[in-house]
Amino acid sequence: MVSLSAEQREDLQAFLRDWLRHTGRTQADLRRALKAGSIRMPVLLDALQGIHARGGLAGLAEQLCAIEETWQREDAAAPADQPSRSTPLDASLGQLDLLLQEIRGES
Repeated sequence: MVSLSAEQREDLQAFLRDWLRHTGRTQADLRRALKAGSIRMPVLLDALQGIHARGGLAGLAEQLCAIEETWQREDAAAPADQPSRSTPLDASLGQLDLLLQEIRGES
């Protein structure tokens, strides 16, 4: 597979920042989900670059969808006395799935 270009990495970084903000998550949450070595954005991008190298853009989108699904399950299982992140996450429900469908040409 071809690696991400500098422009694609910048676009991915912007997307990640917006996605994390919209879902109420942090780079630390993403680091845990990716099992990356650091919360620093370049390290997270390197981890995603590896996923892209193995599975292409569809593989990258599938991984991000899986992470979002995991977060949704965690939010649903959170005790009632903990603040819920579900409101922003519910608002983004399906956005990554729509992106994956578009990539696959399943619109």
